[in-house]
Amino acid sequence: MKKTIISLACLAITILPIETASAYSHRNRYGGSTSHSYGSTSHNSAYGTSTSHTYGEGTSHTNEYGGSTSHNYEGGTTHTNTYGGTTSGQAGYGATHTYDDGATAYHSPDAYYGYHPPTTYYGYHPPASYYPSCYDCGSTAGAAAVGAVVGMATGAAIASSSNAAAAQNYAQGYNAGAATANAANANAATANANMAAANANAAAANANTAAAVASGSYSMGQIVSVLPAGCITPNVSSGTYYLCGNTWFSPSYGAGGVYYKVVPTP
Repeated sequence: MKKTIISLACLAITILPIETASAYSHRNRYGGSTSHSYGSTSHNSAYGTSTSHTYGEGTSHTNEYGGSTSHNYEGGTTHTNTYGGTTSGQAGYGATHTYDDGATAYHSPDAYYGYHPPTTYYGYHPPASYYPSCYDCGSTAGAAAVGAVVGMATGAAIASSSNAAAAQNYAQGYNAGAATANAANANAATANANMAAANANAAAANANTAAAVASGSYSMGQIVSVLPAGCITPNVSSGTYYLCGNTWFSPSYGAGGVYYKVVPTP
């Protein structure tokens, strides 16, 4: 009789239904771990990254370099890179990027057709049942969600960076053009100043010549560019001469035009 009771008790224990676990944790062979409770899942990889998701609230991810990405249930996404820059965006509202130096850039939202509505309720995967042979349970869904979030944040950051780069290139081109124009203006001003100085020197030389003509003091072989007033052209068979008072001049032609040399009486 005792053997019969013991056998029945063993059989009852053997066939007792096993209730599906509502929470579990798992560590994979590479050092990563995954834990899950109702509506919430977290995963830590062997490389130092972590991902957590809570149903109805959102998803957050931290990469191995210190950058982080968070996505809330309402649709907004924020990404912080390893240098301190942040990018925040939401479908239909555009994206804003803040650089580590405090500068900001805004990217306007795409057209309505560029907006992707959230998945329906049926896109949610309930927690898997616990089995001793389960390997890295739940990580695939978490990785897919994080990949989508990171892709959205990265796209917003690239668009913002492209706008900032275009503005910077425009500013550099404008500044370079202004510098070139300023240099050209400075060169023109210098050339004008040099020309004015040359004209002043020529005027002074002419004044000196005129003064010498007025005083009637010339030396043999002296060259002047302007004849004194009242000169005559005597008829001399040996060439053309100018007689100015008691001084004879013979014309010559050079690179600068006609000049006159004091010569003996022909």
